[in-house]
Amino acid sequence: MSLNPSNDGKVIRISIPPLTEERRKELVKVAKNQAEQSRVAIRNIRRDGNEELKKLLKDSKITEDDESKGAAELQKLTDSYISQVNHVLEEKEKEIMEV
Repeated sequence: MSLNPSNDGKVIRISIPPLTEERRKELVKVAKNQAEQSRVAIRNIRRDGNEELKKLLKDSKITEDDESKGAAELQKLTDSYISQVNHVLEEKEKEIMEV
């Protein structure tokens, strides 16, 4: 990262060079990767929830209507959280690419 720490005996100073265009693009890639990992995690939670609903239906603890309502609600929540991740990613990209 080209950080050069200096020690004056009491304080350690680290001078951070300004970001280059290339480094900004690398940081955007990192942010996109983190966003994709978040979306995958959200989808995995949805899958686990759907599996739990199916298990409850199989054990006759809920009705088919309850199962379908639960699946629809899970999908709504999934869509909501994925859109939040996408919004945060867009904002972060703008922030990173500012000069």
